[in-house]
Amino acid sequence: MKQGVIQNRERFLNHLAEKLGRGRKTAVEKPEWTYQPQREIFKRWSKEELLNLFIKSAKANHSEVYETTAEELPGQLVKTFENFGGGPIVASKDARFAEFGLESVLSEYGVSFWDIQKGSRQMDSAAAANIGLSFSDITLAESGTAVFFNDKHKARSINLLPVSSIIIVPKNTLVPRITQACDFINQRVQSGEPIESYINMVSGPSNSADIEMNLVVGVHGPIKVCFIVVIDK
Repeated sequence: MKQGVIQNRERFLNHLAEKLGRGRKTAVEKPEWTYQPQREIFKRWSKEELLNLFIKSAKANHSEVYETTAEELPGQLVKTFENFGGGPIVASKDARFAEFGLESVLSEYGVSFWDIQKGSRQMDSAAAANIGLSFSDITLAESGTAVFFNDKHKARSINLLPVSSIIIVPKNTLVPRITQACDFINQRVQSGEPIESYINMVSGPSNSADIEMNLVVGVHGPIKVCFIVVIDK
């Protein structure tokens, strides 16, 4: 594809600056805000209080929430698989499955892990799957939201294409709201750490109220979403 050419950029920008009554800006300075109320909301809440808020918010978003321990997680996952109708199941290629002792359960259910080498065939598998399984990287208590740092091993298709989505939420990933998630991402950028190609946020089943303001759940993504909170991790 032929590379595009920007025409008359300098003249256009100079014209804008003139109309604004100032010279051209060549750098951006981050403002210092006198008040930052977004940092005070839930600031002193404990993890237990944040967990209760997350559960309330997730249920309001039409999501199911289960609490379990790391030891009981494999059994809870089996129950959830069965409640959602079993396979086929596709999962992110995430070291935490082994860390949480889930390898035998996933093997028993023939879970397919995301494989970048399969190219578009892997997306077809995700679209045909009944369940997409993943871990939350950051979890927002205020909105009942799981944040995913998607990369070539943890593709967003896992959360968006299957009929149902099961998201494992380690309690230690809970933060009050999107403010803290953005702070964490900004810290990574400032330290020069490479950032994943896509950051995805899921707050429940897909829904739309575009047609005559009637809420319809399960429109263009997972029909059901379930969060399994591991309370001792």
